[in-house]
Amino acid sequence: MPETNQSADDSYGIPDAENPEWTKERFARAMRFKDLPEGLRNKLSAIQEASRKKRGPQKVRPTKQPVTMRLSPDVLAVLRGKGRGWQTLVDETLRDHFIKTSIPAKR
Repeated sequence: MPETNQSADDSYGIPDAENPEWTKERFARAMRFKDLPEGLRNKLSAIQEASRKKRGPQKVRPTKQPVTMRLSPDVLAVLRGKGRGWQTLVDETLRDHFIKTSIPAKR
């Protein structure tokens, strides 16, 4: 096998079907962000902001435990109807009911 000076990562930056090389025509049609239509600027800004808010893994030690539970379809529909963060709402509701009110657990 002949030796080559190319590393395995040399394909980085090579145009392909999904990322074609920019031509002079493409550069001529390109627009600055501030020149885009307002609706498109708002959508792109929202996408960028949402990507910044994504949570990563819990840092030091996990403070919450993943669980699997079965809920009635009507209850689940109401919870999901609350929008993003409905799982946090479930956690807060359970905490308020069982922890803050100090109701002892039945055995």
